[in-house]
Amino acid sequence: MSNERNTTSFGFREVPEEDKSRLVGRVFSSVARNYDAMNDLMSGGVHRLWKAALIGWLAPSADMALIDVAGGTGDIAFRFLDRTVPKKGRASAIVCDINYEMLSVGAERAAKRNDNERVTFACGDAERLPFKSESADAYTIAFGIRNVTHIDRALTEAYRVLRPGGRFLCLEFSHVDVPILDRLYEMWSFNAIPAIGAAVANDRAAYEYLVESIRRFPPQPAFGKMIEQAGFGRVTWRNLTGGIAAIHSGWKL
Repeated sequence: MSNERNTTSFGFREVPEEDKSRLVGRVFSSVARNYDAMNDLMSGGVHRLWKAALIGWLAPSADMALIDVAGGTGDIAFRFLDRTVPKKGRASAIVCDINYEMLSVGAERAAKRNDNERVTFACGDAERLPFKSESADAYTIAFGIRNVTHIDRALTEAYRVLRPGGRFLCLEFSHVDVPILDRLYEMWSFNAIPAIGAAVANDRAAYEYLVESIRRFPPQPAFGKMIEQAGFGRVTWRNLTGGIAAIHSGWKL
């Protein structure tokens, strides 16, 4: 009998598959309270433009039901709700995250916004979503899919929970395709971001992992192929800031 264990990447390290979720959870539990502030510092605030582009491409309607996965602090869900017209229509958002600390930050933000009726928070795994099949009009995931153990399983779940005609949108760090910018971004990522993490969040290791996980994520065409293999049609993507990030889109036809 073989004693070999299946492994997966945790940054630049290979770890047993069953350990990755716990290790990722430790990272995000550590950074939850500083997560949004760190996003501003790491990107110079550009992440706000990327998220606005995601919601703009989604073009929310007044009666759209959204599931936002790995979005514990509510950033995407709140932007979605703010774009629905009229604001007091039937649009709703469910934020699903595997991390309780991230969800608690989002729930606090929702309470301050008086948005508890339109947004709910659920603890769940992207690979085993706790939702009925064909229960959502749109599925979004921003800067989260590279952290799951099996990307293909997360994509299959995204397809399952969407209604026919539903939209999948993924915003994720990607592969820079602009000469010189790629080298500058590499220097910033591996030198500045961990240092900022140490100074602001008191956790250099967490941000070293985040940078490494970006480098291990498949390039745009390869990830697009994975989305197609999950069953989605009309798959395409848009590069943002020279490919530092990209939005991938697919439809459940």
